[in-house]
Order: sequence, then structure tokens, then C-alpha cells
Amino acid sequence: MFKNYIKIAWRSLWRDKIFSLINIISLSIGLSASFVIGMMVYYDFTFDTFHKDGDRIYRLVTDMEDAQGTEYYSGITAPMRYEAREGIVGIEQSAYFYNWWVGKSRVESSDQLFTDLEKIILTDKGYFELFDYEWIAGSKSNALSQPNQVILTTKRAKEYFPDLLPNDVIGKTITYDETITAQITGIVADFEQRTDLIFNEFVSLETAKQTNDSDQIFTDDWGMTNTANNIFIKLQENTSSKTVQAQLDQLALNHKDEYSEQFGQKRQFRMQPLSDLHLNDDYGIYDYTVLQSSKEVLLAIAGVALFLLLLGSINFINLNTAQATKRAKEIGVRKTLGSSRKQLIVQFLTETFIITGISVIVSIALSVWMLQIFAEFIPKGLDATILLQPQIILFIIVLFITVALLSGIYPALVLSHFKPAKVIKGNAAISNNSNGTRKVLTVFQFTIAQVFIIATILVGKQIHFMTNKDLGFKTDTIAFIETPWQDQTFDNRQVLENGIKSISNISQVSLGGRPPASQNMATRTAVYKNGQEEITTEIQVLNGDTDYLDIYNIPLLAGRTIMNDTIEEYVINQTAMRDFGFKRPEDAINKYIEMNGKPKLIVGVMGDFNQRSLKSGIIPLVFTGDTSRDRRTQFRYAHITVATSSTGWQETLDHVEQEFNKVYPGETFQVTFVDESIANFYVEEQRISTLLHWATGLAVLISCLGLLGLVIHTTERRTKEIGIRKVLGATVIQINNLLCKDFLILVIIAFVIATPIAYYFMNHWLTDFAYKTEISFWVFMAGGTGMIIIALAIMSFKTINTAMKNPVNSLKTE
Repeated sequence: MFKNYIKIAWRSLWRDKIFSLINIISLSIGLSASFVIGMMVYYDFTFDTFHKDGDRIYRLVTDMEDAQGTEYYSGITAPMRYEAREGIVGIEQSAYFYNWWVGKSRVESSDQLFTDLEKIILTDKGYFELFDYEWIAGSKSNALSQPNQVILTTKRAKEYFPDLLPNDVIGKTITYDETITAQITGIVADFEQRTDLIFNEFVSLETAKQTNDSDQIFTDDWGMTNTANNIFIKLQENTSSKTVQAQLDQLALNHKDEYSEQFGQKRQFRMQPLSDLHLNDDYGIYDYTVLQSSKEVLLAIAGVALFLLLLGSINFINLNTAQATKRAKEIGVRKTLGSSRKQLIVQFLTETFIITGISVIVSIALSVWMLQIFAEFIPKGLDATILLQPQIILFIIVLFITVALLSGIYPALVLSHFKPAKVIKGNAAISNNSNGTRKVLTVFQFTIAQVFIIATILVGKQIHFMTNKDLGFKTDTIAFIETPWQDQTFDNRQVLENGIKSISNISQVSLGGRPPASQNMATRTAVYKNGQEEITTEIQVLNGDTDYLDIYNIPLLAGRTIMNDTIEEYVINQTAMRDFGFKRPEDAINKYIEMNGKPKLIVGVMGDFNQRSLKSGIIPLVFTGDTSRDRRTQFRYAHITVATSSTGWQETLDHVEQEFNKVYPGETFQVTFVDESIANFYVEEQRISTLLHWATGLAVLISCLGLLGLVIHTTERRTKEIGIRKVLGATVIQINNLLCKDFLILVIIAFVIATPIAYYFMNHWLTDFAYKTEISFWVFMAGGTGMIIIALAIMSFKTINTAMKNPVNSLKTE
């Protein structure tokens, strides 16, 4: 019996090859999108799920609230580690570590220098008690118990000692930044499963006393919060997280910073579940080289995949119900010969399962191709091999069955419902309910397609607006060079500056901090005392030499710039001027503001410029020189601009690199163009735009394939009518308009429905931006007109072709 179902189903599908092909293409697109997005969701949601008792592990984080909002820090105040170990009831284990940045390292008996090392932490045995590593060499029992000890992962051990076995590495030494030497006491296996605990080198915490970070690690100051200080805790069994959170709230009250409280700042300690680490971009992850996944974005693209899948299923339903009259006699005969309605439903569902099965096979191949096409948007580590994992295989099987049933059950019920007496007599008209359902589904298809079109145009418009908006300073022909972080002196930077100035094509050089617009989020509290009134605001500090404002063309509205590089003079921006209560720039000159309890002289007021992406507004800012040079220089970057007569950037940068290597031999030369760094603010928006382009294209393709199928069916069904109309004098254009009219009305209805939906969602999306483009009327008209033109082209292609046929042949059609 089942073999017979397969045979009949295959013959039926082969007889209507065009409709079968449309269904396969539509379902394949939806399924492949679902497979790829399903893999992405599975990949991102399975980070750090392998840790023993992972549901009881939390990271302690910090929220800082003030009048301007809440800032989130993945770090915690250093003294909290003692409370986590001994003072808080309900904690079974705790692990403290400090993210340590090392400029360079060298291993014993080797001339190779390793630079810009990452993923190194200063910690103690508590880390290995909380997180279970497999020990390849050495032992957890005495891990990191003494100063100047280090444990490596097998990956890092291979980098340092490619020719040695793990046991032979034990006892070797590593020298960090030419000053600190540590002995290797253990090798642990790298985590095989996906994890955000990406550390490869674990240096004993006591070693930190020999570093410049000692004061930040061993401080007893509860007021200092540093994102490098990290604490993980594991709750005791049956301990509620609310119980521990209440104690953290009490600690925040007991150790509140009176100075911060005075200015309206409130600090709170929070518990972030380990499962939340990977998808919560408020606090971030430890791998800064990758763009962190967002739960909201994942859910959004999962919604896109769902809609594409629905569009493919709708095509199947529409085409099969539309073809009902063509199969009416077949159904009547089979019912007369004894087939039950149940058998007919099974027969039609078999056809659906065959089409869906073929689509699944095509989709798997498409998924592998799409992973390559979208490589820059796919998380690192996600490749086609994930298709072989049992969970993904189960997902594909469940999706296959669900889509087949969703697509096939309604057409099967409609087709099997025909009465044999009527259909054999030729009275198998499809019910009005089926026609109405088909129209509703068609409107739904084109509504989704038009929402995607409008969203794509608006996202592109916003990106164009952001990348072309005047930020208030010069961005073209300027680059900045990062100098080694571990060098905290000014002298080498000055030598580098003089060397760069000697290059003929360099027109300007300035030493300073980051560019005017950067990822810098650090602020300080500033107070202006106007008689009895105190005005307090959070203010960002920008450091630079006397040429800094000039190289970026930042205008001075009043006063002057700083007199020299080290004098404590301050230039404020217009926003700070207004916040402090000054009405005119001239009013602020020679006034004092307090920062860190010390008076600072205002010598100038500069024009406002955007310090960050256009998602955030302009905040109060002060510009000053290298005021802490006696401890550590703030001039970490050299900013350069090329003369207009330059023969080429690359040749000039080669000369700059030569000067850099003279000052910092062996260090990595890194140059960044300012306009490129600004474009990096909008990487996520660019990703959304690209994905929307693809989603729009696929949605339009699926919808138009369905429309083409319906038009083909309609023209075939009305072939005699077309012939009669031509004989009676109707033109090709008149016939085309007649056949297209009903479908065009559905597309227009879809546009009317899509417009407010698209407006709502895009208006909500734009609320994330302090500066945004207008939601112009032409965007909706362009989207609607574009969809109508595409639909007309699809419909006219078939209708005009049919209308141009010889009416004599049309009238012979049965």
C-alpha cells in the first residue's frame, strides 16, 4: 500500500513539474534559512553548558546608576573577593582573577619574542576549584600556591614549546615584559566544548605584587571598580540566588562611596548567571576580538527564518488548493472505486512529504553554501560539521515533519472533501472558503515581503545618515598609531613624534589619547561652584598636546587651547558649558571646576563634536594635556595627517612604520584611519542591513514564485475565455489588465497593511539612536511601488504570453 502511495505521488508531482519546482524552491529557501539560523541559535545558546553545577555558577558584576542612566561593568571591586570567600552566606566556592595584559613574553632558552599576548589572567587555586580542568601535567592540589608560578593550557604550551611533551614543559620559565619570570608548574587541557572562559595562561596571584597593577588588585578601597577584576561564585545547593543578592545589596550600602552618593551615583552589585554570559552584551565577554552575540538579534533573525518558512508553506497551500479542480475527477474516480477520505489524505500528505524531503536535501546543500557566503556574520567556530551533531539532526527531522504537516494538511483536507457524484459530472468548483483562504495567504505573503523591503530601505538610509553625518571634527586623511601599552613613559613617544615629523609627506603630527570619537566610556565627576550653588555633572576627559585640536579641526569658540602639554588647564565643550550654567562661551573663561577635589582652570571653550557613535548623544567633555606624566603618560597615540601633495598613503605609512620600528623594535605596528574606526561603530547595523537585504530578496523571490504559480494556474483555467475575448476584439493589454487586476488588488492591500507594521518596528528600532534619519514618506512609496512593479512584471510575463496565442488554439482547449 505504501509503495503505491509513493508511486502515485511521484507521478502526480512529475505531471505538474512547474508547480512542483516552485514548491521545492520555496520550501528549500525557507528550510535552508531555518537550518543556518537554527545552527547559529544552537551554537550561541550552548556556551558553557558543560560545567558541573553550571546552574549554580554566577559572575559578580557592577551596575552604576546616575541621572544619565545605567552603566554596566563586568568587573567588581577588588575587596569583594574576601567577602565572596568568607563573608557571604550561601556561597560554596569562589574564584577571583584579574585580566592581565602583557606586552611581550619570552620563554627559557629561546630567542623568539611573543608580543601582544592575550587571554592571560592572574589568579589562584580557587579558579581551578570552581572550574574543572583536565590536568595533563602537574596537580590541582598545589596550583598557583606560590609567587612566580604559571599554568598553561596545552594550546599555549604548544605555542611556547612546539617540540616538547607536556611533562617536559614543567619547570621551564617564562619572562613577561622583560621583568617578571614565572616557572611553569602545570599543563591543563583546553576546553573542548564552547566556552567564554578562553584563558590560556594562568599566573599566580601573588605574582601581581611585582606588576604595575598591584594597587588595583590588592587594594582595600571599595570605591574602585575595575573591569579587569573578576569574581565567579558557586552557590551552595538549595541556596536561593535572592538570598545572596540581598547580602550583595547590603554590602553595596555598607561600602557606598559618599563622594559618588553626593553626586547622585548609585552602585549595585549583581549576579550574572553563567548561562547569561555569552548573550548579554551589557557586561560583555572576554574575547574582545569577536562581535558578541545578542539574544535579541538571534531571536529577530529566528523570526526572519520563521517567516521565510511560512512563505514557502503558503506557496504550497495556495498552489495545491488552486489546482484542486484539476484533480477533481481523479479524486471522484478513486472515491467511487472505494478509497476512503483517510486514504486520500494519506495520499496527498505523501506527496507533501516527498516534496518536503527533496527540499530538505536541497536545503542541507544550500546551508553549507550559505555558511560560506555569510562567513563574516557567522560566529567563529561554527561550520558545516555542526550539522552532524545529534541535536541538529533531531532539529532537522522535527522541522521536516512539522513543515510537511503544516504545508500538506489543509490542501489534503480540501482535496479529499470533494463529493464523487459532483466531480464526475464536472461540478467540482472550489469553495468560496478556499478562494478566500488563498487570498488571505497571498496578502500575508506580500505583506511580509513589503515589510522587509521597507525595513531594508530604512536601515540603509540610517546607515548612510550615520556614516555621512558631520561629527564636528575632521575625519578624512587622518590616521592614528597605537604605541605599546606597557611603555608608560613619554620619552619614546616624543622620539617617535620627531621621527614622523621628518617624513616629507606628513603635514601634521600630534600626540594624545584616543581620537575624538572612540569607544572610551570613562567619565569623572566635575563640580562647578557658583556662589552657594554647586552644579555637578559627569564629564569625559580627552588628552592631547597643543596641536591636537588643530589636527582635527575642532574649533575654539572662546579663549585658547592649553599653553603646553603638561600644565593643568582645561578646555570644555559647549555641552559642558551649558551644564555648568554658562550662557555664553566667554562666560566660562578663567572659571574653575573641581575634579577629584582639586580646582581646574577653564581656559577655553571648544565646539561640540560626537565622541561616540550616533546611538548616544554628546556628553560634557574637557580637553587637557598629559597631566599625569610623572606617573604614566596619557599620550598613547600618535595622530598624523598627510599633505595634499602626497604620492600615496601606503608609501608614507611605510616610512612611518620604519620610524616606529626604530623606537619600538619587535613591537606590532598598528595604524588605523579615523574614518574606518568610526565606521566600526556601526558593524552591527551593517550586519543587520546585509541580512535584511538577503531576507528581502528571498521573501520577494518566494512570494513572486507563488504569484507566478497562481497566475499560471489562472491563465490555464481561463484559456477558452481568453480566446473568446480575443475573437470579440479584446486587445492583449485589455486581457492582461483583466487577468492581473485581482492579483494586483491583493498586492495593494498587502502594501496598506505592511505600511503601519513597518513604521512601528522601524520607529522602535530608531529609538536606539540619539541621531536618526527621518522616516520619509518616499520610503514607503518606494517599497510599495517596487513590489507592485515586480508583481506586474511577474504576472504580465505569463498573461501576455497567453493572450498573444492564436485564439483558434485556445478555443480547442478542453
